[in-house]
Amino acid sequence: MVTVVGRLEDFTPGSAKRVEVDGVAVAVVRIDDDVYAIGDICSHANVSLSDGEVWCDEKQLECPKHGSAFSLLTGTPDTLPATQPVPVFVARVIDGAVHVEVTS
Repeated sequence: MVTVVGRLEDFTPGSAKRVEVDGVAVAVVRIDDDVYAIGDICSHANVSLSDGEVWCDEKQLECPKHGSAFSLLTGTPDTLPATQPVPVFVARVIDGAVHVEVTS
């Protein structure tokens, strides 16, 4: 199911924001005018990734608890201690609205 989670201007460039889509916590990340969506809960600890730092050049989101950095493209952690990926969802901007598609 595709859900509109806000307008592009609702998302600060270079940061992440937590949204709920069909009961799933999603971290929506804006880098310039591109948006990415990954599962908001770290696979290593029960921590919200949207509170972490966005690494724009690397297209990664860092977990604020232990520092694992997750790829916004694949969900794979590129640094320890996390070893399991988080889900990645389709996110796009259509007519200024941010759409996220969560699949199970």
